[in-house]
Amino acid sequence: MLKGLYTAYTGMLNEQHRMDTLTNNLANASTVGYKKEGATSQSFSDLLTVKIKDASVGIRNVQPLGYNNPGVKIGENYTDFSQGSFRITDNTYDLALSGNGFFTVEFTNKAGETSTMYTRAGQFTLTREGYLVTTEGDYVLSTNNTRIQVDTLKDTVIDEGGTIYQDGRAVATIRLTDFEDYNYLEKYGESYYRPVEGATFAPADAEVHSGYLEMANMQVVSEMVNLIAVTRAYESNQKVIQTYDSSLEIAVNQLGRVQ
Repeated sequence: MLKGLYTAYTGMLNEQHRMDTLTNNLANASTVGYKKEGATSQSFSDLLTVKIKDASVGIRNVQPLGYNNPGVKIGENYTDFSQGSFRITDNTYDLALSGNGFFTVEFTNKAGETSTMYTRAGQFTLTREGYLVTTEGDYVLSTNNTRIQVDTLKDTVIDEGGTIYQDGRAVATIRLTDFEDYNYLEKYGESYYRPVEGATFAPADAEVHSGYLEMANMQVVSEMVNLIAVTRAYESNQKVIQTYDSSLEIAVNQLGRVQ
């Protein structure tokens, strides 16, 4: 196989992966608490481009084939945890966090299994029983690791520390959690995160703002510009493949023709 064909092919795969990431960001531009993702790419190691176990250079010898560029491979995706902008709602149970930290949620999957999830999406509401829940119906947890329940008939005030007051009395305090290294967080859905092996908890350094929502931390215009650049890079790789295809057609059907 011609190296140029393979290089262009891997380039197209990489640009397609980047496009998938960008379009997912754009689809979640209005998702509360969404943190945009980015894609990385890597070059194939030159160490892969060597002769090994080749009798022409000796079975036990390894001969480098020179500095070749075998193409590009898809790297890892990453999440940008920077602060998103605030939107005013004047709804007491709409909460936004400024600083580092996450709301702690009791998540229940379709199988009925419960686990602890973490989110920046503070678009909360009350059930008939007065439990504070997410838009998906998952319970928001307190510092006592219990479900938060309030009186639906009383006025509620939530301070910057996350303490919920009714009639001047503290009812519960929202549990905020942070982690030393966000690389040990795995995204679940669009706005939930769960720790993986190696994650270390840390005190949250965040303030709670009632009546606000933290929006997605992305600029639609910037994502659109990046999307156009990715599209053009994809088209450039396509043209390379078309050029190689034309050259091969000439080589096969014309250069070897007997006159």
